[in-house]
Amino acid sequence: MIQTLAFYLFAVLLIASAVFVILSRNPVHSVLWLIVAFFNAAGLMVLVGAEFIAMLLVIVYVGAVAVLFLFVVMMLDIDFAELRAGFIKNFPLGIAIALVLLAELVLGLGAYQAGALQLGAADGASAAALGVSNTAAIGALLYTRYLFLFEAAGMLLLVAMIGAIVLTHRQRGDSRGQNVSRQNQRRPGDATRNERPEVGKGVVL
Repeated sequence: MIQTLAFYLFAVLLIASAVFVILSRNPVHSVLWLIVAFFNAAGLMVLVGAEFIAMLLVIVYVGAVAVLFLFVVMMLDIDFAELRAGFIKNFPLGIAIALVLLAELVLGLGAYQAGALQLGAADGASAAALGVSNTAAIGALLYTRYLFLFEAAGMLLLVAMIGAIVLTHRQRGDSRGQNVSRQNQRRPGDATRNERPEVGKGVVL
């Protein structure tokens, strides 16, 4: 009974927060509602026994992605009038894309109900061992059967990070750029200069 009430509570809050993400006029409010949706989705994952996915939702999506969205939205100077104008301008295109996706979904469900599509059945090769938690079973699969795929994904992320740093790095052409060797060779005596300014002359910068 408690699990059923918790499921309906998390499900209703998740759907309501997702609706407010779309309908909120302020992007900051949309990101905050998105965080609420992530928390309720994590609650649903806990109810079905997927505590690892729930932890990922809270740590990765709420702690990193949603907070990054919030910082970007709050730090950028967003013209809300121009944003609404662009939304109204692209509204017909969005409706057309939504109708195409809806048609594909209806056709896919119709083909599945007609028996034209056959989904794959689990062979039990990746089944969790008895007496092992969900997190331990996922870790065992990642570092044994899917080790090379896991390492390849990590290498792709590393290359993407290095590429982003290289593309966004700009070399300054003026003298105000940082010169590491000059900084290391500088002596304490060169860093300060004692002067005797006259009264009323001020300080030379």
